[in-house]
Amino acid sequence: MDEQTHPLDTLTRRAGRWLARSAAPAERHTTAVVADPYDRVAWRDVYAQSAALRELAAQLLTRHAYAPGLLADVFLCAYQAAPRLRDRAVMAPSHLLHHQVVAALTQSPDFAALHRDTAGDAYAAALAVLAQSSALRGLLERSREARERSGRADQARQRAEAAAADVGEALRQAAEAAGGQGEVPAPAVAAVRRAVEAAEAAEDEARREDGAAAQAMAAAVPGIRSAARTAASAAAEAVRQEAALMRAWGVEAGETERMPFDERARLAERLRSGRLAAWADLIGRFRQMAAGERARRVEHATGELVGVTLGDDLSRVIPSELAVLGVPELRAVFAARYAAGELMLYDSRGEQSTGKGAIVACVDTSHSMYAEGPGGITREAWSKACALALLDQARQAGRDFVGILFSAADKLQVFRFPAGRPAPVTEVLDFAETFLGGGTDFQRPLGTAAKILEEEFDDASRARGDIVLITDDACEVSENWTRAWNAVKRRLDFRLFGIAVATPDTATATGSVLESLCDNLRTVDDLTDVHTTADLFRVI
Repeated sequence: MDEQTHPLDTLTRRAGRWLARSAAPAERHTTAVVADPYDRVAWRDVYAQSAALRELAAQLLTRHAYAPGLLADVFLCAYQAAPRLRDRAVMAPSHLLHHQVVAALTQSPDFAALHRDTAGDAYAAALAVLAQSSALRGLLERSREARERSGRADQARQRAEAAAADVGEALRQAAEAAGGQGEVPAPAVAAVRRAVEAAEAAEDEARREDGAAAQAMAAAVPGIRSAARTAASAAAEAVRQEAALMRAWGVEAGETERMPFDERARLAERLRSGRLAAWADLIGRFRQMAAGERARRVEHATGELVGVTLGDDLSRVIPSELAVLGVPELRAVFAARYAAGELMLYDSRGEQSTGKGAIVACVDTSHSMYAEGPGGITREAWSKACALALLDQARQAGRDFVGILFSAADKLQVFRFPAGRPAPVTEVLDFAETFLGGGTDFQRPLGTAAKILEEEFDDASRARGDIVLITDDACEVSENWTRAWNAVKRRLDFRLFGIAVATPDTATATGSVLESLCDNLRTVDDLTDVHTTADLFRVI
């Protein structure tokens, strides 16, 4: 063997470890959450549709070069039904922060509550990401050293892989230069040796940088976990509040999930910033109260229950009387009392059974309705909350609902919600948020309500509608109007319920005109109490 040559197989053995690495470098993932193509499509779609997400990504890019990828991982852990994290060993060092953040999020106490509302709901998962924006900014700021170290480790790992590839290329050239006896010329041997030495040095550097990155990440872990807990808590609260806001306005979860992203985002923003946004809790409590009162209705009762009386109406016999029938010796006593009309019965007052025609809510929107009552609640807010509960009442019973907003004689607006079609939430919001201002006139809104019931009677032969007048003020009505009103009322057999939304000092002034018009009148002094009109929802 010539001293200037070297056997090819000896060079190959020395370079073997680098050949294997250059042939199949270890896969390094840049996503911490394992996701299928459908999950990735969900993220891309929501990112494309949400300007807020893109703006957040642009802001975070000033702190972290891979911010969009971090947001994708945070989204996926909220969106997937059972999020699964990759092993840290297969992550690119530059993206180990993503893995740590997502791991901390999924382990935080509030994540389970958050995940119940976001799993499978791309909009809610995106909302969760946006709610965590402040915590993510702080986290990236506090983890600066760990990110920089991870970035250097990633670059060192890339240089080591490139050096390994150089060994493979040097050995390939050496093989081409080898003679028939497999002897590699000295220049080619030197090139292989230099490539191997460079690869060894690069590998040593990569190990050192990996160690430094691991130390920096370990130091950052407590801060990451604290920020993750804050982020998960903020996200859970934001998602919970929006869900509660939707429920308060009668928007069901299934309805929002079918909405396009932009439409749902606009609706949420309108609910958060609209005229009655501050009173969402009041609206929700009103609707819950009305639903509870519907459930408490006593079958076959003819009106508001006020006590116990004597009679022979078996449909109103109290339970203790019926219990007597279970004792054979007392059955004859029951029969005798029945024959004498002396059975104890539920007593009711004043109301017919529920109507069949439309429910018409006439809501005063004069200037005085903007005044605040106890608890800082405006008369308008209370009145609109009551009207929305009446809308629910109508839909539950399969009846049309008409909302009439009025103030002065020249200011009136009508909103129709037929029983045969859904009530779009945007139209419900238009009804709730419209405020006319001005003075107060009863004749035009009540006349309009009677005309609507008359049209319904003529078209569909439905009588016995219900009109609910909600006001805080008094006004005069003419004798001619009153005669015409009474005539149409008798013909259509509808009822007029009056609600005087007033503080005690105005209740008396409101009473006289309303008492002469209404079949059933009540005064509401405490606007914080939604139960003051509870019986209304048992008889309408």
